[in-house]
Amino acid sequence: MDLLLALNHLLNFTAPALAVAVLLVACSHVFMRKLARAHGWIAPIAINFVVGCCVLVAGLVLLGRDGRMATYAGLVAACATSQWLLLRAWRG
Repeated sequence: MDLLLALNHLLNFTAPALAVAVLLVACSHVFMRKLARAHGWIAPIAINFVVGCCVLVAGLVLLGRDGRMATYAGLVAACATSQWLLLRAWRG
């Protein structure tokens, strides 16, 4: 496998984490305006992306294959929990 092909595989592996991070932050700015406005866009996207990549790697290691639905469910749950903690949404 050459470098370009390896980079393509890596980008395709992390694409779901990036998509979930961007959509989650965008939705939080639409539905939770007051809480999300103070945190901006870049930092929450980056944090959710890192959390999502960690979940994808854990799913690959534990399940032996990437792209399993359990991994994607864990990705959504972990990123949603991360965003909830970032916004301190438990305060109301």
